[in-house]
Amino acid sequence: MNIFEQLKSKISDQHKTIVFPEGEDSRIQGAAVRLADEGLVNVILLGNEVAIDQTAAEHHFDLSQVKVIDPLTYPESKLEALNAALVQRRKGKTDSATAAKWLKNVNYFGTMLVYMGIADGMVSGATHPTGDTVRPALQIIKTAPGSSRISGAFIMQKGDERYVFADAAINIDIDAQTMAEIAVQSAKTAQVFDIDPKVAMLSFSTKGSAQHPTVDKVAQATQLAKDLAPDLADKIDGELQFDAAFVENVAKSKAPDSQVAGQANVFVFPSLEAGNIGYKIAQRLGGFEAIGPILQGLAKPVSDLSRGANEEDIYKVAIITATQALV
Repeated sequence: MNIFEQLKSKISDQHKTIVFPEGEDSRIQGAAVRLADEGLVNVILLGNEVAIDQTAAEHHFDLSQVKVIDPLTYPESKLEALNAALVQRRKGKTDSATAAKWLKNVNYFGTMLVYMGIADGMVSGATHPTGDTVRPALQIIKTAPGSSRISGAFIMQKGDERYVFADAAINIDIDAQTMAEIAVQSAKTAQVFDIDPKVAMLSFSTKGSAQHPTVDKVAQATQLAKDLAPDLADKIDGELQFDAAFVENVAKSKAPDSQVAGQANVFVFPSLEAGNIGYKIAQRLGGFEAIGPILQGLAKPVSDLSRGANEEDIYKVAIITATQALV
């Protein structure tokens, strides 16, 4: 079964609510209407109601099953509740006047809806840069227990093959602690997608075949990841070269005692450049569909779109976000 058919079957009767801050965009509206019409999620669009209605009319979208909220005309009593909750969440770092200014911004407003439980997840980034989506999430929703940072994973799919590549989107400088957290986050993402994780901590060395500080980093990260998630300890191994992680015959030669080598389906890269290059090689030369980036490590799901995303991309990312909300 296609991965999205599986995910749709998971969320169709869960009534999760996804908020889209960029409600005036036709791509967002097209995806939102599909999601609502198929009964997959409840949808909230944010933006100027007149502009939203104008876009809908121009594209013949029926928004009758979609809730529209204009942050600038939100009922005063509800706005005051959001303001007070935001000030409290910021613990003295943001006063009421600043919070009021923030809440006029659709990304901050949408993030607060998620934080308050009015929405279960947020999808943004079709017209905003990544920072505008991620910053409010980190300031308000913050990271999940056990995580001190977020990361970005891609699900790589072709036919019946399905793998997780991380980090390929967020962390530029990856130290051992960061790599360990990414490994644990990626294993949990794999489980969301019904992948039994076998996590390879990638390097240009396998089990000490080369010596270098970057090899030491990966070996250290492997042990840290096992310590962070003892329940996953036998599903994480490194350092491994990609061929040792992926090819059974190579694994027998290079890492014969490993429970992961030759069977890996979650690949944690030692740097952002390696991860980004790696997923694009698999996508362009290997013919894999790259689904993501999926933000990992937040306490509640927020997804960042590419500004080049089309309606289909947005529809799929919303399905992923709703699935993350089930965990």
